[in-house]
Amino acid sequence: MPEAPAGTGPRLRRRTVLAAALGPLAAAGCSAEEPAPDPVHGPAGAPRDAMVMLIRHAEKPYPGDTGEDAEGNEDPGFLSLRGLRRAEELPGLFTPARGSSLLPRPAAVFAAGGAGAPARCRLTVEPLAAALRIPVRTRFAVGAEAALARAVLTAPQPVLACWEHHGVPRLVRALGADRLPGVPAAWPDRYDVVWAFTRRSGRWTFREVPQHLLSGDA
Repeated sequence: MPEAPAGTGPRLRRRTVLAAALGPLAAAGCSAEEPAPDPVHGPAGAPRDAMVMLIRHAEKPYPGDTGEDAEGNEDPGFLSLRGLRRAEELPGLFTPARGSSLLPRPAAVFAAGGAGAPARCRLTVEPLAAALRIPVRTRFAVGAEAALARAVLTAPQPVLACWEHHGVPRLVRALGADRLPGVPAAWPDRYDVVWAFTRRSGRWTFREVPQHLLSGDA
């Protein structure tokens, strides 16, 4: 019986089958590459460092009063005159010369949006966003705090979010920072404070920073 040519036979078939099985794995890079990090977590699964600053929209019209839009037209869904002044002064809150060195300049700005929502949150931060030359992100409506929290944590840091006061506690819970000592259960009846949340090595800290932008601010 003639011998099989060199390089053929059962041994060659086994090598061929093994190469076919390992080929897709090598092409996918599974032998050496680590999985890409999640945008909210680092490669080891630890949460990314973050700083999230929350404010309420500026002053709204009192009951029976009206606000004004950018053209001076009356609209109760807009800001009062004092609210417009606060919005105009808001860029100064992030200038160290104004004594606000506790608050860094935001790299991303969010405001409550959605069809039919009052424009107060957007109007509050538009002068700041213009000064920073970044857009106001208004994709999320009040009630979508879980989605907003993920967007905030994946955005360039630090972040400022301007929100309706009754939705702020839901946003804080979605961030996972609601059990920190000193965090109020509800937003106070004030327009002149900033809630600043900082996450380092997976742990949140909290501080409340006064704005001191207008006469009469606490």
